[in-house]
Amino acid sequence: MSIDIKNIKKTKKKEKAKPAGKSVLDFMNRDIALFGSGLSDKTKERLYSDLHILLSSGIDIKTALELIVEDQKKKKDKILFDTVSKKVIGGNSLSDALQDTGKITAYEYFSLKIGEESGKINEVLLELAAFFTRKIKQKRQLVNAFSYPVLVLLTAITAVTFMMKFVVPMFKDVFARFQGKLPYITELIIQISEWFSSYFWYAFLCFAGMLFLLYSQKKKLWFRKIFSSLLMRLPLAGPIVKKVYIVRFCQAMALLIGSRTPMLKAIQLVKNMIGFYPFEKALEKIDQDILHGKDLHQSMKQFALFDKRMISLIRVAEEVNQLDKIFERLNKQYSEELEHQISIMASLLEPLMIILVGVLVGTILVSMYLPLFQLSSSIY
Repeated sequence: MSIDIKNIKKTKKKEKAKPAGKSVLDFMNRDIALFGSGLSDKTKERLYSDLHILLSSGIDIKTALELIVEDQKKKKDKILFDTVSKKVIGGNSLSDALQDTGKITAYEYFSLKIGEESGKINEVLLELAAFFTRKIKQKRQLVNAFSYPVLVLLTAITAVTFMMKFVVPMFKDVFARFQGKLPYITELIIQISEWFSSYFWYAFLCFAGMLFLLYSQKKKLWFRKIFSSLLMRLPLAGPIVKKVYIVRFCQAMALLIGSRTPMLKAIQLVKNMIGFYPFEKALEKIDQDILHGKDLHQSMKQFALFDKRMISLIRVAEEVNQLDKIFERLNKQYSEELEHQISIMASLLEPLMIILVGVLVGTILVSMYLPLFQLSSSIY
């Protein structure tokens, strides 16, 4: 949704939104949706980016929203933004109009609210656009890193399934005519094939049932706790998952503190939007510590999620009152480290998956042809 603003006339008179009837503290006590609920990250990134461009060009909020509505290609998005536009024209603030749709997170709402109250709405819109740009980039990097290994793994599963169900039984019938002792590896593969043929659909149904059970329980506390613990301990994926949420934490803190959000409210917002159990528990304890007078760096020391370098920099930033700049710098540094780690993991996974496929298929083929080689050598 790129809007050409060259031919748009600037309006000198800007409409002022009437103060909303909802307080920020009341909103903080509600249940808060996680990232990406309702609108896609790409739609949000375009919305905030275009609003920043239009408002920075001197266009009033009414005209800016009307242009955004006209530019929508999807009918549901056009209806949604048209509703927002009408509410803003009716006197609501932009933050309240977007929040009433139920399509934005508390992080976005509170950031916009602070921007409106402090007169820094353009800066907040720019930061929100940058936030979702980074988030989309991280998702694409992860997809690119895992897509090829997953494709190779699915190919391996398909090939092994086909060989176990169709190829091995054919060789079994041939071996039955030899009436001799088969090599151990050949007997083992034949036994696995027999079990596979007899219980394939039972195993498939059990696997499907397990996936359904896991999907239905994914929001339960016990599942999130166990799954996140296992995920963090994986040799390759664990450090990357941790770094992804560290980057999100630094992004959110940089924007909220830069918008003059009080530390306690910033921690509460990030806690409810982070969406990963270990970080939620850590931020819950940090929230309580700050409430009782502790500094941020002192509370963060308790958790292995935050490295010593990060804690040291935050300690210095608290002393000189430059937390927003330090979080912004940490966000940039951790983002670069994350990109490097993802590229390394992708370069390692691809050959490993190819080797795995080769070993599986090669083992089955060798085990099937080994008796034939023995038979031919015994003939001579």
